[in-house]
Amino acid sequence: MSSDGARQGQTPRGETDRGEAEQTDVGRSDAERSETAGGAAGERTVRVVLVDDHRMFRTGVQAEIGVTERTRVEVVGEAADVDQAITVITATRPEVVLLDVHLPGGGGVEVLRRSATMMADADRPVRFLALSVSDAAEDVIGVIRGGARGYVTKTITGTDLVNAIFRVADGDAVFSPRLAGFVLDAFASSDAPPIDEDMDRLTQREREVLRLIARGYAYKEVGKQLFISVKTVESHVSAVLRKLQLSNRHELTRWAAARRLV
Repeated sequence: MSSDGARQGQTPRGETDRGEAEQTDVGRSDAERSETAGGAAGERTVRVVLVDDHRMFRTGVQAEIGVTERTRVEVVGEAADVDQAITVITATRPEVVLLDVHLPGGGGVEVLRRSATMMADADRPVRFLALSVSDAAEDVIGVIRGGARGYVTKTITGTDLVNAIFRVADGDAVFSPRLAGFVLDAFASSDAPPIDEDMDRLTQREREVLRLIARGYAYKEVGKQLFISVKTVESHVSAVLRKLQLSNRHELTRWAAARRLV
């Protein structure tokens, strides 16, 4: 883990996903819009922690948003798993945490659970913005129920991410355009997914393993899908069976099918 990401004078730019970006001020350069995003509150700076298990991605985000004099975003820490995240967040008390959903040690939901006291702090609340490649319903609903203030996908531009950070720091809710309607419908409708206490006992990784096993994947195939060893898959399956009080894989498959997880 690196707490001091490299500052770069020039920010690299990737291709813009027009479907995900919020086009609020067309015709201006990225640099101009970033300055406006951070400069709207004068010299105000938002302190941010990056939590993602891919170091190259953290480096890219740092380069994109971490030029404080331009974006008014200061990256004060990084973490690659749940335990590191809690340590760094507790030590730095940032205003916003950019949180990946899938992390070693229990996933983003576990980080949120262990950060509940800091989120509830009336004087210095730590707010969370999920930043993930996943747009799966269970991932979005899970972190929002856990207390995250928003959810954006990794196709977001640097400029829009800076805007989202400032909005979350101000207490607003922020979602990628493609997810916003889904989130509103899911929580407003009478058939919104109910809270499942059994599922809540499982970590994010255990849920991933459960779904793949229930779909008929062999342990070796599950390991390849999740980039973990067969031994780790076996450990997760044992934990799932114990927590759900099931006896074998066949019961697990029936349990998952009854909840429409496969």
